[in-house]
Amino acid sequence: MAKRIAIIDRMKCHPRECGNFLCTKLCPVNSTGAECIKTNEIAKKALIDEFLCTGCGICTKRCPFNAIDIINLPESLKQEPIHRYGENMFELFSLPTPLFGQVTGILGRNGIGKSTALKILAKQIQPNLGDWKTTPDFKEVIAYFKGTEMQGFLERLQKDEISLSYKPQQVDLIPKQFQGTVRELLQKVGKEQCLKEVVEQLQLIDFMDTPIAHVSGGELQKVAIAATVLRGANLFLFDEPTSYLDIKQRINISKFIRSLANEKTAVVVIEHDLIILDYMTDLLNIMYGQEGAYGIVSGLKSTREGINAFLEGYLREENVRFRGSHIKFERTQDKHLGIPKPLISWAKLSKKLGNFQLTAEAGLLNRNEIVGILGENGIGKTSFIKMLAGLIEPDTGDIGQKVKVSYKPQYLETDSDVLVLEFVTEAVNKYAIQLIRPLEIEKMFTKKLKELSGGELQRVSIVKCLSQDAELFLLDEPSAYLDVEQRLLVSKVIRNLADERNVTVLVVDHDLMFLDYLSDRLIVFQGIPARQGTLKGPFKMEEGMNLFLSELGITLRRDLNSKRPRINKPGSVKDREQRQENKWYYS
Repeated sequence: MAKRIAIIDRMKCHPRECGNFLCTKLCPVNSTGAECIKTNEIAKKALIDEFLCTGCGICTKRCPFNAIDIINLPESLKQEPIHRYGENMFELFSLPTPLFGQVTGILGRNGIGKSTALKILAKQIQPNLGDWKTTPDFKEVIAYFKGTEMQGFLERLQKDEISLSYKPQQVDLIPKQFQGTVRELLQKVGKEQCLKEVVEQLQLIDFMDTPIAHVSGGELQKVAIAATVLRGANLFLFDEPTSYLDIKQRINISKFIRSLANEKTAVVVIEHDLIILDYMTDLLNIMYGQEGAYGIVSGLKSTREGINAFLEGYLREENVRFRGSHIKFERTQDKHLGIPKPLISWAKLSKKLGNFQLTAEAGLLNRNEIVGILGENGIGKTSFIKMLAGLIEPDTGDIGQKVKVSYKPQYLETDSDVLVLEFVTEAVNKYAIQLIRPLEIEKMFTKKLKELSGGELQRVSIVKCLSQDAELFLLDEPSAYLDVEQRLLVSKVIRNLADERNVTVLVVDHDLMFLDYLSDRLIVFQGIPARQGTLKGPFKMEEGMNLFLSELGITLRRDLNSKRPRINKPGSVKDREQRQENKWYYS
């Protein structure tokens, strides 16, 4: 019989507001005199006895706050969990495998234990083998992995033959933990002779004497990576090292992280940008399961095979299908557009913002098209879309006919007590099928905006923006905080919106795969960050990508099976061929 687990979201469980533990009154097992659902006397929340639970689903359907999930685990899952947070809480099965001389990636949805797995490897969480009441001896943990590569790794870890250095996901917490300049922080964790080399490689020199509290998100990310490496270790663990970074910085960070792996050093990376993950790693562990309930770690695969298996939603070796649909990439030239009908145009624009000068060549956007915007951080992308939104005025030049605009900003900070349901009421009433269901917003209806995670707030903000009555939709970095599946899902939602409502969408983003999957045309920004930026385009996809990639110095091809874009290895046959033909974007 398949194992069944019960998950109760304690944030959503409100016994007093549901009629004093409604679930206990509805449970058929409770009506027989047994205590399948009872009260946690300490937390004053519901508890479910998983042994007594029959999986009838009544409590799941009737809970007014959607706080309960009863889940049948895959029948192929034979082992016990490596860790469980507590009764009726998330559980994790197995761990990713670090290999010396290799960069191992971890790929999977948000909320299925990727960061938990990394924290266990980093010795920040002691695995309990599913028994949250006791802490097992480390020998028991080693025995859990008997006969696998992980057994040898954990034995070396126990003997202190492995030194660890871990970069957490939330780099924005660093200013709350350290007061001082970037230089002072890095000098504290590393030797001066190593510091100079790392500072040069990660391009930190311009803000070394800036207080940590004043550096940007992208700068903070690079500082966190530098601090991780300067600690000196033979196992480096990076949780989302490219968040907040532009594509040029992502390529540089990828090369840097790859350079860390050698016969004495292993690297493990969690990353949601598929192009960067492919470029950065040698091997891959796929993680699958159910958000907030359980996560399972697959066996090791080559990066190419692993990403293709993830897109297919099927693990052949394990004979597990973890997604019902296969994610496919259509060739850009196969997208058919009708006769263009102009929506909005602009004459040559200029804007002075402090020491920064923005200029934009004349251009126009058509109805029913999606235009991607590519460029480095600090080069004027956000300023330009704010001009289109009417939030700032150009110094010279003008924007043509006025159109209705809906704008999702880059930064989504909120302390609002407003419920999600109240915030997206218009979307619920008008676009439940197009927006609410596909982006799984119902699960958040009873949460306050200030209680949402970064990914949840991003999806809610996208829904809010796309539900407005507008002709032009401006989305600034909509893929931030989203996992791979959510990014591709958002792109489908945007595409359907443009087609169904005959509207235009402008998207600023740093995920090349996201924009490749989504865009009809491209705008490219060139210049010097924080000093001068020039807008060029919109171009056809191939022309825009060629311009952008030639500046980056990388060539892209399509994978033969999945048709996804991949970065060619520098100097490879394909790389040399495309450079000679001046086709930086897959030929």
